[in-house]
Amino acid sequence: MTAKLPDMFGMLQALVGTPSVSCSSPNLDMSNRPVIDLLAQWLETLGFAVQIQPLISQPHKANLIATLGSGPGGLVLAGHTDTVPYNAEKWASDPFTLSERDNRWYGLGATDMKGFFPVAIEAAKAFLDQPLQQPLIILATADEETSMDGARELVAQGLPKARFAVIGEPTDLRPARLHKGMMMEAITINGQSGHSSDPSLGNNALEAMQEVMGDLLQFRAELQARYRNPAFDVQVPTLNLGCIHGGDNPNRICGDCELHFDLRPLPGMNIDELRHALTLRLQPLAEKRKISIHLRSLFPGIQAFEQPADSPLIRAVEQLTGYSANALSFATEAPFMRELGMDTVVFGPGSIRQAHQPDEYIDTKQLQPAVDAIKALIRKFCL
Repeated sequence: MTAKLPDMFGMLQALVGTPSVSCSSPNLDMSNRPVIDLLAQWLETLGFAVQIQPLISQPHKANLIATLGSGPGGLVLAGHTDTVPYNAEKWASDPFTLSERDNRWYGLGATDMKGFFPVAIEAAKAFLDQPLQQPLIILATADEETSMDGARELVAQGLPKARFAVIGEPTDLRPARLHKGMMMEAITINGQSGHSSDPSLGNNALEAMQEVMGDLLQFRAELQARYRNPAFDVQVPTLNLGCIHGGDNPNRICGDCELHFDLRPLPGMNIDELRHALTLRLQPLAEKRKISIHLRSLFPGIQAFEQPADSPLIRAVEQLTGYSANALSFATEAPFMRELGMDTVVFGPGSIRQAHQPDEYIDTKQLQPAVDAIKALIRKFCL
């Protein structure tokens, strides 16, 4: 007999009403443990074996691995528990109160991506009394919106162990099997300040940075000439010069300057190799200008993701939906699932166009089709 839990609206109402913002600014960052504890309570009620995994890097945050059944393979239904920050004054309703209007459920994280957990749980309820041949695992992670520390901790622990994984990010119920990686890097130049009336008194970090920026744009052109993937709307790797800070007064030679930039590699491009190539390019500039130039990563980065098209999982989701697996414009935890050895697809209800903005919502017309699709995958890969 199915254990008594809230309905899907009730579950999402409770999840949305439990704040779990992750942010690189400490004054906005929150723990996700209340969300993890809520999911753990529901899944234990259903008979799942629940493991809560605190993050070594952030002990106040945790992942949840909930397992039904046992065996060497199995299916993971994965989602992240954190949301981005919000501007409450720009919302038409309370971001932490799930509200229904025009067949939409509004609330912070409703589509990105707390809305996937009620879908996964509702689908799992249909199999509680059936003997699973392979385990069904519901996975909830921490800090996807910032550091990806939750997914990194899973890789470090080698958990969970399964054969297939569905990342329930909002894709409008169209499967995706590849996306670009993400790097955010900083270049710091330390020169020598001095009186601007005599350039020989200093070594201008801003002038050196101008040359560095020119070389970065040349590097971008070389990458775009070498790499192209027609599966993406933007078919080439991108490099964006995001922000720059340097100097403090017009009549003072700039002593220090820092540039932050973003690089989005295609599948087949390795972020460690890209960093090494950048370091090699900066060394001659530093030597020529007799100035200190240092590259550092603003966060560890995310490798590009690609699941081969002939994967049984990709074929199954394509057959279920009638859509060919495509490429995403945003990054997910899928590369980490691949690193754990799982065939992975990104597939879930809701649209990324509604994410990260006021009045975020999930279209209720997608919820039952999502439940039905997840049920079909459980039936295929766990029974």
